[in-house]
Amino acid sequence: MPEIGEVARIVHYLHEHLVGKTLSFVKAQHDDNVFGKVGTSAAEVEKALTGKKVVGAKQQGKYFWLVMSSPPHPLFHFGMAGWWNIHNHETAYYKPTKPTEPVWPPKYWKLLLGTDPSCSDPSDTAHAFVDFRRFGRIRLVDCPAQEMRNVSPLKENGPDPVVDKDILTEDWLIQKLQSKHVPVKALLLDQANISGIGNWVGDELLYDAKVHPEQYSNTLTPAQMTQLHKSIHYVCSTAVELKAESDQFPEHWLFKWRWGKGKKDNPKMLPNGERIKFLTVGGRTSAIVPSVQKKTGEVAKDVDGEEEEKPKKTKGKKAAVKEEDGDEAETDDEVGAPKRKKSKKIEATEDEVSISDSKPSKPARRRRQAVKEDADNAAPPNQHNGTSSGIQGELPERRKIKGKPAEDSETKSKAPRMQKAAKQPQATPDVKEETSGRRRSARVSEAAKS
Repeated sequence: MPEIGEVARIVHYLHEHLVGKTLSFVKAQHDDNVFGKVGTSAAEVEKALTGKKVVGAKQQGKYFWLVMSSPPHPLFHFGMAGWWNIHNHETAYYKPTKPTEPVWPPKYWKLLLGTDPSCSDPSDTAHAFVDFRRFGRIRLVDCPAQEMRNVSPLKENGPDPVVDKDILTEDWLIQKLQSKHVPVKALLLDQANISGIGNWVGDELLYDAKVHPEQYSNTLTPAQMTQLHKSIHYVCSTAVELKAESDQFPEHWLFKWRWGKGKKDNPKMLPNGERIKFLTVGGRTSAIVPSVQKKTGEVAKDVDGEEEEKPKKTKGKKAAVKEEDGDEAETDDEVGAPKRKKSKKIEATEDEVSISDSKPSKPARRRRQAVKEDADNAAPPNQHNGTSSGIQGELPERRKIKGKPAEDSETKSKAPRMQKAAKQPQATPDVKEETSGRRRSARVSEAAKS
């Protein structure tokens, strides 16, 4: 997600290429997310901006807006993957791995602006707001230009570390930290507290301040809070001054070495040998150097000995891009081996056992034999009465077999089976039933002989 430095980069280009010019052509492509979710529409934007002059461009954190010659003023937020393209001018803060032929208007455009008086077609425009994920927002704010930061949504956002240095003082930050009991990184990412700090900026300034991201904000020492204040201004000011040109970031910054998490044979490590690990804070993937960022107070959870997250197998295009910033749910469709279904042990009822003509399984035979041996050893011969113990006479006390109750299902079903066989002196005409009766009689005889 574009953060304070990336947004400052676009504001810089707007001053160079758009401020002072009149919008002769405005074309908006309606999107229920980009326009609709903030109460406007493509038609309203076209009508409000066409023919007006752009007199300025300003920023507060991750928001930026164009100051028009008269209200309303368009307010923009890039969301997860939005950006501002300028025809025949490179604005990206990173170089794509596979260069492509420039196409205009660009794919996924939501708003096109033309300043040439002869412009009458989208291909003649010079500026484009693009967003393939549709998490960006374009709205119209109807108020005087100097009141923009005093109306929603800007008034609900905290001070900008660069624009509002006189507000974000050390005393202000200490009071904010001590007033909340939340992980310090979660506090920094909350735009209601401070505007413009996103995932990578938050990790960078916490690393610079040597503060553990999960430590509760109100447990930081006075020295840690003082250093955190310095780190906020240092990291944010540097990112803005360099217009988010990562190639120019200091070599000791975590940003230079944190990327590529989960790739094989690519352990995350700083040049000095300190290992980078990853954990989740407030739903966001956070980079941390445990040897530097020590826990000095209560934390949300322990990460001692935590291993680096393993890469997950993902399904094709659905998980092609994984953003570290947690403003959007990450698509981690894991594809693993199919799980085996646990077999359910089904105990037969007494009626089912009595009509069964299948041969008993080996475990059942072993249990029956063990019960018989226990009965022979436990009861006197004259109590057997010519039959196996457990059919007639008092049932002897038996030990548990393989952790199962002494009175197992085999023994319970045996007596009713014998009694049922005794009640049927004649076989039915049915051949199957006759065969079943003979087999039952044979089993009764075998039991009697034993």
